[in-house]
Amino acid sequence: MAKKTSPAIWGGRFTAGPAELMLQFSESVSFDRRLAAFDIAGSKAHSAMLASVGLITAKERDAIHAGLDAILAEIAAGNFTWDTALEDVHMNIEAALTKRVPAAAKLHTARSRNDQIATDMRLWLKFSAGVLAGKIAAAQRALLALAKANRDVLIPGYTHLQRAQPVPAAHHLFAWLEMLERDRARLADVAAHANWCPLGAGAIAGTTLPIDREYTAKALGFTDAKGRPQVTPNSMDAVADRDVHIEFATACALFGVHLSRIAEDLILWSSVEFKFVEMADAFSTGSSLMPQKKNPDACELLRGKSARLQGNLHTLLTLVKGLPLTYNRDLQEDKPAIFDSYDQSALCADVLAGVLGGLTFNRERCAAAVADPALLATDLADYLVLKGVPFRDAHHAVGAVVQLAEKSVIRLDQLPTSEVQQIHPAFGADWVQVFDLTRALAKRTGPGMPGPAQVAKQFKRWEKILA
Repeated sequence: MAKKTSPAIWGGRFTAGPAELMLQFSESVSFDRRLAAFDIAGSKAHSAMLASVGLITAKERDAIHAGLDAILAEIAAGNFTWDTALEDVHMNIEAALTKRVPAAAKLHTARSRNDQIATDMRLWLKFSAGVLAGKIAAAQRALLALAKANRDVLIPGYTHLQRAQPVPAAHHLFAWLEMLERDRARLADVAAHANWCPLGAGAIAGTTLPIDREYTAKALGFTDAKGRPQVTPNSMDAVADRDVHIEFATACALFGVHLSRIAEDLILWSSVEFKFVEMADAFSTGSSLMPQKKNPDACELLRGKSARLQGNLHTLLTLVKGLPLTYNRDLQEDKPAIFDSYDQSALCADVLAGVLGGLTFNRERCAAAVADPALLATDLADYLVLKGVPFRDAHHAVGAVVQLAEKSVIRLDQLPTSEVQQIHPAFGADWVQVFDLTRALAKRTGPGMPGPAQVAKQFKRWEKILA
């Protein structure tokens, strides 16, 4: 009597297939199908390599490639039928291919799903890091346009959410640009770290067959700046490593943190209490009860997405932390978190660009807020320092001047000179000139400062970076 075998591709040593519940529990094609284009690219490179070393014929290679191209076209058109019984994207594509191309039975020669998925994901990470960096750059361009349109607007800068010192609005926006530029740099690092080909590592220990790993690496674009192929140097690490996945999730999580901080500024600025900016209706909502409300929901959701992105990172760190080498099925669960981090980050970058593109500054409110002379109290201390007063003494004296103004319920710059001189004799008749905003900003000439000359340099710098 013939032995009854499992229908699964790995089922030669099994007498029965998995339970239906197990199939539902273990399938990944419901989410890893999005890797199809990368999986097919890997299979084409692998089959081309097999032909180049004589493990399959050129005719078999061509038939495999034609079949894979046809399947990719069906997937793109939405006509491909995915079967959860076949577990994952790899086996779905291979099964469909084998039905059409008999030579496809040789496609898995010298390859495991372990190095196959590692290759697919590295290809996906390189691609996705580039797309996401491009979307962040679009948000940066919207920021730069906003800064240009409001180049002459001044606002109070804040520490501890208390008015601190005056800055151009553009200088504040440039701070956001710096945050986003670091996000783009991190994504570039992710792409560079992903640029090593695991294909050929097999399940754990490579293969005894005469494969050419450099051939597939070059065919798939895993090359350095000089076009030299880059292959992972250790077969065990190649299939177990998920560092670059975690780095991608980290980049997304930090991007989310930056989104949250930008959103928080905008939520405050758009409140009635500040009213420095007005958000476009297209990125605001109303209240189901209170007809007067205009809520900054887009920014609140940007702030909320940050938690989700951090959660995805934590999922990956926890997933990997206790795994022995090499591959373990737990690693299947890395993809939902990674894919979600990409999807949400990409969406958030687009929303941020939309919010910034529709933002307008309320110039009158900004001017009124920045006219507060207390914002230049530190400049007044600097005035005394230039007269030879030690900074700590100057700081104490200006603090006393501020206290006097508060008790007198008048503006700092309207105190009588005679009373100010009683606090410290170094105050001259020209002390009130310190409160000229134009003068105050013009004195900030050092690199990174908000003076007009430095701000002009930053405009040129960002125009070059974002060109």
